[in-house]
Amino acid sequence: MTLVNTVVRGTDADRLLLLVHGYGADENDLGALLQYLDPNGRFAVVLPRAPLQAPGTPGYAWYDFGDPQITEQGFVAARSRLDDLLDEQCDALGFDRAQAIVGGFSQGGGLALALGLGRSDRTRPAAVLAMSPAVPSDALLDLDPIAAGTVPVLVQHGTHDPLIPVKRARGVARHLQQRRVPVVWHEYAMQHNVTLDSLHDAERWLDGVCAGERPNDLVPEDPIEAVASVTTAEWETEVLGSDLPVVVDFWAPWCGPCRQVAPVIEQMSRMRQGSYRFVKVNIDEEPRIAQQYGIQSIPVIAMFRNGRLERQSVGAKPRPQLEAELGMLVIP
Repeated sequence: MTLVNTVVRGTDADRLLLLVHGYGADENDLGALLQYLDPNGRFAVVLPRAPLQAPGTPGYAWYDFGDPQITEQGFVAARSRLDDLLDEQCDALGFDRAQAIVGGFSQGGGLALALGLGRSDRTRPAAVLAMSPAVPSDALLDLDPIAAGTVPVLVQHGTHDPLIPVKRARGVARHLQQRRVPVVWHEYAMQHNVTLDSLHDAERWLDGVCAGERPNDLVPEDPIEAVASVTTAEWETEVLGSDLPVVVDFWAPWCGPCRQVAPVIEQMSRMRQGSYRFVKVNIDEEPRIAQQYGIQSIPVIAMFRNGRLERQSVGAKPRPQLEAELGMLVIP
C-alpha cells in the first residue's frame, strides 16, 4: 500500500527533502515548519503520513510502542516503506536520490537515521536531520560501515524532554560518532518539541550540507547524575551484587509523579551516602527488569538487600514517609 503523502515544491527546488512526522501527528505537522527550514524554497519537500492510527490521538504512528519485538518489527517495516517512498518520489519529481536529505521528528527522526545510515543496496541520501529522535535500540539503526564519514547528521534534542531522555539521545549521537559518522549535536532548554532556535540551527546546517560540508562536532559526555541510571546489563552487578542495600527508583520520563519524587530520592542519596546505594531504572528502556519485579504503577521506590527485593513504596511521597515504608531509620 502506497503511503499517503503531500509534496510541497519550493520555487527554486533542486533536491528532495523527506520529512517524517512523529507519533500522534500527520503529514501536515512538519509542513508547518517549512517557512523556517526552507525559507528560500530550495527543496521539494515530501511529507508522508504514517500508516497506523495512534491510539488516543487524532494522528498516526509508524510503529507501536510496548512489546519490544512488535516495536522492532514495526520499525523495520516502516523504514522499508519509507525507503520505497524515497525511490518513488525521486523518480516522480526528477531528483537524484544521492542528493536527497531525510529528516524527521521523534519516531520520524529515528527512522530518518535508519534510512540514511542503515545497511542497504540502494543509493544513500546525502544527509540526515534527526529532531528529538526516538530510537528503540542502537541495533535497529543497523549502521552500514560504508556510511561512516560520508553522511552528515544533525541531532537536536530537548534537555527537558519528558518522553525521550536527553541522555538517551546523546548516547545515540555518540554511538554514531564512534562509528565515524559526522555528527553535530545541539541540545535546547525545551521538552519534546522544536523551537525557533532549533529550527534556525537546522536551516543553517541544511545550507552547509547542501554546499558539500560535513560538519562534525564532539558530542558531550553526560553530566554526572546524583542518582545513576542502571541498565539490564548492569543490574546484577550494581544492584543484586551490591555490598550495600540499594534503593531503586523505577520511573519513566512521561510520569509526572516520578518527576515529583526525583528530588526526594536525590536528597536521600546525599543524606545516606556510604550506607545505601541509590540508582534508578527507566522502565521504558529496561522493560525486562520492570516485568521481573511486577512493576506496573510508577513511581516505585524499592529496597534491595543481599540480592533480594525487601520492601517497596508506590507513588510520590514525602521523604519521612518514604523512609519509613522502606524500613529505613527516619532522619528528621
